[in-house]
Amino acid sequence: MSATERLYYNDSRLLEFDARVIGVDRRDDGAVAVRLDRTAFYPTGGGQPSDTGTLGEARVIDCIDVEDEGVLHVIQGPVPDVDDTVHGKIDWLRRLDHMQQHTGQHILSAAFVKLFEAPTHSFRVLEHECEIDVALDDPTDERIEPAVDLANQIIWECRPIQVRQVTTQEAARLPLRKESAREGELRLIEVDEFDLTPCGGTHALSTGEVGVIAVRSWERAKGLTRIQFMAGVRALADYRKANKTARAVAELFSAGREDSPGLLKRLIAENKKLIRRVRELDQVACRVEAEQILKEPGLQAGHRPPDPIIIAKVFDDRDADSLKHLALALVGHPNVVALLGSRDGETARLVFARSPDGPGDMNALMKEACAMLDGRGGGKIDLAQGGGHRIAKLEEAINSAYRKFLGIIAS
Repeated sequence: MSATERLYYNDSRLLEFDARVIGVDRRDDGAVAVRLDRTAFYPTGGGQPSDTGTLGEARVIDCIDVEDEGVLHVIQGPVPDVDDTVHGKIDWLRRLDHMQQHTGQHILSAAFVKLFEAPTHSFRVLEHECEIDVALDDPTDERIEPAVDLANQIIWECRPIQVRQVTTQEAARLPLRKESAREGELRLIEVDEFDLTPCGGTHALSTGEVGVIAVRSWERAKGLTRIQFMAGVRALADYRKANKTARAVAELFSAGREDSPGLLKRLIAENKKLIRRVRELDQVACRVEAEQILKEPGLQAGHRPPDPIIIAKVFDDRDADSLKHLALALVGHPNVVALLGSRDGETARLVFARSPDGPGDMNALMKEACAMLDGRGGGKIDLAQGGGHRIAKLEEAINSAYRKFLGIIAS
């Protein structure tokens, strides 16, 4: 027997209660935990987070199930003494949310079993959505939407939900959706003529209180289908957010909400074509720019054949592709080495390249330069790329690579 009587087992709508303090513990993390002889606070378990609320003047921020020792109420605020009588109050909106999500999960899981014989292996109430891992092969709209439709049909029929207490022997004779490993008396949640399963969580009095179930997405995970869903107030909040986003996108196109996906798809296709065209034109422009750089008077005056021509430059607002296009255009000329850098937003970018007939290991130079930028990069002996976030060190990194390369050709 647990030291704490769990009032929520019989009444999930009990929000206020009085209890006697039977223990006050200080946890390893310094938090204070109060044990009561009875509680309406649900502790974290079964995929459902704990209730929050108040005990007297203290705030209850977490509840932990320690089995026979009872329920620990982790509090912030005044600490009661052992044998004190305290008044507890549950945060109703959080309790309602968890009731809707957990009851909704029972209904949705039962729908997958009835339609596809696909049992639920795990369930989690997360901060914004819920997840169930279902043994459903080949998840598609055609398989998932009928289960959601069936679940919502059960919800809108407002079927009664009852709590049943049975022995292990009695449970063995019942058509349970899943078996329980617990011994002794079992608590069952029964959705009228639809689902019967062991559970210790808080649940609605009727399916209608769940409101609605909506599936957001699904994916294959660890051999199962992981389904993200929402119920009740969460589904409404998510719809409002999604609808607001859809309307904002539609306004950008001066179109209706339903027309936006097609218009956006066309815009993306046109943008891809433009990006390809811009890259082609950038390559042409870089070839012209390379010719101009190589004709700079100071560059030619300082060149001493047979040493290579070294181009060390830093640009502003030049992306990695354009920097590479310019480097390749430069080293398309004989006996040229390009040590190029760019301040691209919050990133310092580097491209080092040399002509096929030039000396030096661009990959080795790049790794040393990237270390100065607190970044990473690499490549081949004749072409390497990289970068980092220490933009202030970019010119220093280029100059260091330049000096190292001078040492290479001098040796």
